Amino acid sequence: MGHRHHNVCQPQVFCQRKSCFKKTATFIIVGLLLLLLDQLIKFYCISLANPRDIHDFVMIAEGKVISLALVYNTGVAFSFLTSLGEWLKFIQVGFLVVICLVLYLQRQLFLQHYLAFACMLSGGISNVLDRFLHGGVVDYIYWHYGFDFPIFNFADICIDCGIALFLWQTIRMSKFRQ
Repeated sequence: MGHRHHNVCQPQVFCQRKSCFKKTATFIIVGLLLLLLDQLIKFYCISLANPRDIHDFVMIAEGKVISLALVYNTGVAFSFLTSLGEWLKFIQVGFLVVICLVLYLQRQLFLQHYLAFACMLSGGISNVLDRFLHGGVVDYIYWHYGFDFPIFNFADICIDCGIALFLWQTIRMSKFRQ
Protein backbone atom coordinates (compact mmCIF):
# COMPACT_ATOMS: atom_id res chain seq x y z
CA MET A 1 0.00 0.00 0.00
CA GLY A 2 1.67 3.19 -1.15
CA HIS A 3 0.92 6.50 0.43
CA ARG A 4 0.03 9.35 -1.79
CA HIS A 5 1.60 12.62 -0.89
CA HIS A 6 -0.79 15.49 -1.08
CA ASN A 7 0.42 18.48 -3.07
CA VAL A 8 -0.14 20.65 -0.01
CA CYS A 9 2.87 19.05 1.70
CA GLN A 10 5.29 19.81 -1.09
CA PRO A 11 7.41 22.88 -0.29
CA GLN A 12 6.80 24.73 -3.56
CA VAL A 13 3.01 24.31 -3.28
CA PHE A 14 3.08 25.46 0.36
CA CYS A 15 5.07 28.56 -0.64
CA GLN A 16 2.61 29.25 -3.45
CA ARG A 17 -0.31 29.01 -1.02
CA LYS A 18 1.48 31.24 1.50
CA SER A 19 2.18 33.78 -1.25
CA CYS A 20 -1.43 33.55 -2.42
CA PHE A 21 -2.65 34.16 1.14
CA LYS A 22 -0.33 37.17 1.59
CA LYS A 23 -1.43 38.70 -1.71
CA THR A 24 -5.11 38.12 -0.94
CA ALA A 25 -4.72 39.60 2.55
CA THR A 26 -2.86 42.61 1.12
CA PHE A 27 -5.58 43.03 -1.51
CA ILE A 28 -8.28 43.07 1.18
CA ILE A 29 -6.41 45.37 3.59
CA VAL A 30 -5.32 47.88 0.93
CA GLY A 31 -8.77 47.84 -0.67
CA LEU A 32 -10.55 48.44 2.64
CA LEU A 33 -8.13 51.21 3.66
CA LEU A 34 -8.57 53.04 0.34
CA LEU A 35 -12.36 52.64 0.52
CA LEU A 36 -12.42 53.90 4.11
CA LEU A 37 -10.17 56.87 3.31
CA ASP A 38 -12.36 57.88 0.37
CA GLN A 39 -15.55 57.61 2.41
CA LEU A 40 -14.01 59.65 5.26
CA ILE A 41 -12.93 62.41 2.85
CA LYS A 42 -16.42 62.45 1.33
CA PHE A 43 -18.06 62.61 4.76
CA TYR A 44 -15.77 65.51 5.70
CA CYS A 45 -16.56 67.42 2.47
CA ILE A 46 -20.30 66.90 2.90
CA SER A 47 -20.13 68.12 6.50
CA LEU A 48 -18.17 71.23 5.43
CA ALA A 49 -20.41 72.04 2.46
CA ASN A 50 -23.73 71.18 4.09
CA PRO A 51 -25.64 71.11 0.77
CA ARG A 52 -29.40 71.70 0.77
CA ASP A 53 -30.01 69.60 -2.33
CA ILE A 54 -28.24 66.88 -4.34
CA HIS A 55 -28.09 69.29 -7.30
CA ASP A 56 -26.26 72.02 -5.36
CA PHE A 57 -22.71 72.95 -6.32
CA VAL A 58 -20.94 74.14 -3.18
CA MET A 59 -17.47 75.72 -3.23
CA ILE A 60 -15.72 74.67 -0.01
CA ALA A 61 -12.22 76.08 -0.49
CA GLU A 62 -10.94 77.86 -3.58
CA GLY A 63 -7.33 77.59 -4.71
CA LYS A 64 -5.41 78.84 -7.74
CA VAL A 65 -4.98 75.37 -9.23
CA ILE A 66 -7.22 73.00 -7.31
CA SER A 67 -10.33 73.78 -5.30
CA LEU A 68 -12.47 71.78 -2.95
CA ALA A 69 -16.03 71.85 -4.27
CA LEU A 70 -18.90 69.50 -3.55
CA VAL A 71 -21.07 68.13 -6.33
CA TYR A 72 -23.09 64.93 -6.66
CA ASN A 73 -22.59 63.12 -9.96
CA THR A 74 -25.63 61.04 -10.87
CA GLY A 75 -23.93 59.71 -14.03
CA VAL A 76 -20.53 58.11 -14.55
CA ALA A 77 -17.37 59.78 -15.90
CA PHE A 78 -18.13 63.29 -17.17
CA SER A 79 -21.80 62.79 -16.09
CA PHE A 80 -22.25 60.21 -18.87
CA LEU A 81 -25.30 57.89 -18.51
CA THR A 82 -27.13 60.22 -16.12
CA SER A 83 -30.34 59.31 -17.96
CA LEU A 84 -30.23 55.78 -16.49
CA GLY A 85 -31.21 57.20 -13.10
CA GLU A 86 -31.63 54.63 -10.33
CA TRP A 87 -30.80 51.75 -12.69
CA LEU A 88 -27.19 52.91 -12.96
CA LYS A 89 -26.25 51.85 -9.43
CA PHE A 90 -27.65 48.35 -9.95
CA ILE A 91 -25.87 48.01 -13.30
CA GLN A 92 -22.63 49.06 -11.58
CA VAL A 93 -23.16 46.57 -8.73
CA GLY A 94 -23.63 43.84 -11.34
CA PHE A 95 -20.49 44.97 -13.12
CA LEU A 96 -18.49 44.83 -9.85
CA VAL A 97 -19.85 41.34 -9.07
CA VAL A 98 -18.80 40.12 -12.54
CA ILE A 99 -15.29 41.57 -12.04
CA CYS A 100 -14.97 39.83 -8.65
CA LEU A 101 -16.19 36.55 -10.16
CA VAL A 102 -13.67 36.81 -13.01
CA LEU A 103 -10.86 37.51 -10.52
CA TYR A 104 -11.93 34.51 -8.44
CA LEU A 105 -11.97 32.24 -11.49
CA GLN A 106 -8.77 33.72 -12.98
CA ARG A 107 -6.59 33.40 -9.88
CA GLN A 108 -3.34 33.83 -11.79
CA LEU A 109 -4.53 37.16 -13.19
CA PHE A 110 -5.58 38.22 -9.69
CA LEU A 111 -2.24 37.20 -8.14
CA GLN A 112 -0.26 39.07 -10.80
CA HIS A 113 -2.24 42.29 -10.38
CA TYR A 114 -3.70 42.16 -6.85
CA LEU A 115 -2.64 45.72 -5.91
CA ALA A 116 -4.00 47.16 -9.15
CA PHE A 117 -7.30 45.38 -8.57
CA ALA A 118 -7.39 46.56 -4.94
CA CYS A 119 -7.15 50.15 -6.18
CA MET A 120 -9.70 49.73 -8.96
CA LEU A 121 -12.27 47.82 -6.93
CA SER A 122 -11.99 50.03 -3.83
CA GLY A 123 -12.67 53.09 -5.97
CA GLY A 124 -15.52 51.42 -7.82
CA ILE A 125 -17.15 50.09 -4.67
CA SER A 126 -16.81 53.44 -2.90
CA ASN A 127 -18.45 55.32 -5.77
CA VAL A 128 -21.30 52.79 -6.01
CA LEU A 129 -21.75 53.02 -2.24
CA ASP A 130 -22.21 56.80 -2.68
CA ARG A 131 -25.08 56.15 -5.07
CA PHE A 132 -26.91 54.15 -2.40
CA LEU A 133 -26.06 56.52 0.48
CA HIS A 134 -26.33 59.92 -1.24
CA GLY A 135 -28.16 59.43 -4.54
CA GLY A 136 -25.03 60.19 -6.57
CA VAL A 137 -21.25 59.96 -6.45
CA VAL A 138 -19.74 62.55 -4.11
CA ASP A 139 -17.13 64.50 -6.11
CA TYR A 140 -15.00 67.23 -4.55
CA ILE A 141 -11.65 67.76 -6.32
CA TYR A 142 -11.93 70.61 -8.81
CA TRP A 143 -8.89 71.11 -11.07
CA HIS A 144 -9.18 74.42 -12.89
CA TYR A 145 -5.63 75.47 -13.78
CA GLY A 146 -5.44 76.27 -17.49
CA PHE A 147 -8.74 74.52 -18.18
CA ASP A 148 -11.77 73.31 -16.26
CA PHE A 149 -11.59 69.57 -15.62
CA PRO A 150 -14.70 67.72 -14.39
CA ILE A 151 -14.84 67.46 -10.61
CA PHE A 152 -13.64 64.08 -9.32
CA ASN A 153 -12.74 62.31 -6.07
CA PHE A 154 -10.14 60.10 -4.40
CA ALA A 155 -11.96 56.95 -5.56
CA ASP A 156 -11.53 58.10 -9.17
CA ILE A 157 -7.81 58.57 -8.50
CA CYS A 158 -7.65 55.03 -7.07
CA ILE A 159 -9.36 53.64 -10.18
CA ASP A 160 -7.01 55.55 -12.51
CA CYS A 161 -3.91 54.51 -10.53
CA GLY A 162 -5.12 50.90 -10.53
CA ILE A 163 -5.56 50.96 -14.31
CA ALA A 164 -2.13 52.56 -14.78
CA LEU A 165 -0.51 49.98 -12.48
CA PHE A 166 -2.28 47.12 -14.30
CA LEU A 167 -1.08 48.39 -17.70
CA TRP A 168 2.47 48.98 -16.43
CA GLN A 169 2.64 45.48 -14.90
CA THR A 170 1.20 43.89 -18.05
CA ILE A 171 3.72 45.67 -20.31
CA ARG A 172 6.57 44.83 -17.94
CA MET A 173 5.57 41.15 -17.80
CA SER A 174 5.26 40.91 -21.59
CA LYS A 175 8.76 42.41 -22.00
CA PHE A 176 10.11 40.04 -19.35
CA ARG A 177 8.68 37.00 -21.19
CA GLN A 178 10.39 38.01 -24.45
